[in-house]
Amino acid sequence: MAQNQSSAPDTSRRSERSRRAIYDAALALVAEVGYPKTTIEGIASRAGVGKQTIYRWWPSKADVLLEAFLDLSDQAAEAAGQKPYTIPDTGDLAADLKNVLRATVDELGDPAFEAPSRALAAEGVVNEELGRRFVAQLLEPQLQLYVDRLRAAQATGEVRPDIDPRIALELFVSPLAQRWLQYTGPITYEYTDTLVDYALHGLAPR
Repeated sequence: MAQNQSSAPDTSRRSERSRRAIYDAALALVAEVGYPKTTIEGIASRAGVGKQTIYRWWPSKADVLLEAFLDLSDQAAEAAGQKPYTIPDTGDLAADLKNVLRATVDELGDPAFEAPSRALAAEGVVNEELGRRFVAQLLEPQLQLYVDRLRAAQATGEVRPDIDPRIALELFVSPLAQRWLQYTGPITYEYTDTLVDYALHGLAPR
């Protein structure tokens, strides 16, 4: 009996390997051929699994890709020793925002993230359902981290109490996203540092 147990396949480990292969295949395919041409069949073939395996775990390719992206973000946070990820609060709001935006610059320049992210973002513009899910599942949780950090800054007097954090964060997050999406300029640490300075100090003479 013990021998049979020791020789039994570790199904949970095998399932995790398959899941990881599916994530990798989905992200690679959407980067190479775009979202419309990415199919469950293509993902299954590339991952070396049957398509029924994918359908057993996910109802659509959108679900596969969104979950793969969430996993990619979790891996990045875990690698940085910050899982679940939060924006650090060192007591210096400007420094904290600059550090997290510098990390974002690094992520946006990482081919493993950039290519599939661009493909999904582009599809989300013309595919309203996907776009809404992309925002709700991937973008909004990240934006909430900025809201939390700005609210903490309000509590310590670094930010005016009448400021709406959800609007304020767009002063530095949205310009970065636009520049990245539309290639309107280089994505650098200097650029994001300047966004933070402008957002926190304004443009009028002091």
